[in-house]
Amino acid sequence: MCLAKGLVIGAPRSGSGKTVITLGLLAALRRRGVVVAPAKTGPDYIDPAFLGRAAMREAVNLDPWSMAPERLRQLAGTQATGADLLLIEGVMGLFDGAADGQGSTADLAEKLGLPVVLVVDADRQSQSIAPLVAGFAHWRAGVRVAGVILNRVASAKHERMLVEALAATGITCLGAIPRNAALVVPERHLGLVLPGEVGAFEAFLDEAAGATGRFIDLDALLALAMPLGDSAAGPAPLAPLGQHIAIARDDAFAFAYPHLLDGWRAMGAQVTPFSPLRDEAPDASADAVFLPGGYPELHGATLANAATFKTGLLAARERGALIYGECGGFMVLGDALVDKAGESHAMTGLLPLTTRIDRPKRVLGYRRLLQAGDLPWPARLNGHEFHYSSARQSRLEPLFAATDARGEALPDMGAVIGRVMGSYAHVIDAA
Repeated sequence: MCLAKGLVIGAPRSGSGKTVITLGLLAALRRRGVVVAPAKTGPDYIDPAFLGRAAMREAVNLDPWSMAPERLRQLAGTQATGADLLLIEGVMGLFDGAADGQGSTADLAEKLGLPVVLVVDADRQSQSIAPLVAGFAHWRAGVRVAGVILNRVASAKHERMLVEALAATGITCLGAIPRNAALVVPERHLGLVLPGEVGAFEAFLDEAAGATGRFIDLDALLALAMPLGDSAAGPAPLAPLGQHIAIARDDAFAFAYPHLLDGWRAMGAQVTPFSPLRDEAPDASADAVFLPGGYPELHGATLANAATFKTGLLAARERGALIYGECGGFMVLGDALVDKAGESHAMTGLLPLTTRIDRPKRVLGYRRLLQAGDLPWPARLNGHEFHYSSARQSRLEPLFAATDARGEALPDMGAVIGRVMGSYAHVIDAA
C-alpha cells in the first residue's frame, strides 16, 4: 500500500501562477528533506518536465478526461510510492474542463479524494478575494478547498487586507508571495519552453524556492495533505508497439507520456532511445519505431541532414517494423516540413505529405479516436491534439476517424501506408 499523502494545486483561472508556485513548493520541500512526487493534471508535456527538474523525480500525467478513475488511482499510487507527498499541479481554472465539461482539476481532486490548495492572483483586488474564494470552496460538495496561497501581493498592507478578508471564509491562508519579476518562466507557441532551454533555470528555481520557503507556511501546507486512497490494480496499459521499441528522444522528440513507456516496460518490452538530432539510427533489431511529438520545426535543417537516421528508418520499414509517429513525429515521416519562415526541409519521405507551420491559431482539444491501422491497441482510443501546423496529403488511408470531446465528428486524421502510420493525435489511453 502507498503510504504517501497528496495535495492538488489549483487556481481560479489560468495565469494565476500555479506552475511557478508548484515549482517553488517542490524545490523548497526537497531542500527540507521532504520527498515529493510531482504530477500534472491533463495532457501536458512541458509542465511535467519542469516539475520533474524541480523535484528531481520524473513527473507523471493524471488526465481525468482520458483516463478511467481506476487508472488515475493506480498511476497516482505508483507515482507516490516511496515519497512523502504527491503534489499535483492543476490545469486552467479549478472547474475548467474540456468542451463537454469533463476533465477538470476539480474532477481529478474528487476522484482521488485529495484536498485542493487554491493559488489566487491577488493583483488589483483586496476584500473581494473573500467571496471569490468562498465561491470556489462551496461550488461542488465533493471538492474540498483546504487552503489558499496568495500570489503577486503588492505590499504588507495589501497582504493584511487580503488575510483579514479571507478570515471570514474559514479557509486557511498559507501565505502570500510578493510581486517578483524574476518569477516568470519563458513561453513558446506550444506552451512553456523546455527546462533545458531556460539558461537561467536553476537560478529561477532557486528564486522560486526561496520565495516559497520565506512566504508560505510549509508545515501548515503539509498538514493539509490527505492519504491517497486504495491504488489497487487498474486496467491493463496500452500494449507495447513491439517487443523491442526504438524511440526517438531528444529536443525534437520530447513529448512522450511516461505512463505509456512505463507500461510497455512492465509488459516486458525493451525500449531503446535514440537521437535523430545526433544523427542516430533506430536500433537495427527493433521491431517497432516510435517518433513522439516535439519541436521538429525548430530543427528542420538538422533533421534534413540526418542521413544515418533516415537510412535507419528506411531499413526499419524494409524489415517490416511498425513505424508510428505522433504530431511532430508524424511531420517527420512526411516528405517535407515547411517552417514558420517558409523554408522547406526534406524529411524522411515515408509518407507522401508536406506539413507547414502556417496556422494562425492552434488546433487544440481532446479527441475520441477510432483506429484503422495496425496499432496493437483497442479500436477506440482517447487522445488530444495541439499544433500550429497543417498537413497536405492526398489519397492516403487515414489512421483515425475522430470526434471532439462533445462527440462531434472531425475530419479523418493521419495516414497509413502498410506498417508506417501517424497522425497529429497524441494517444493517452483506451476509451
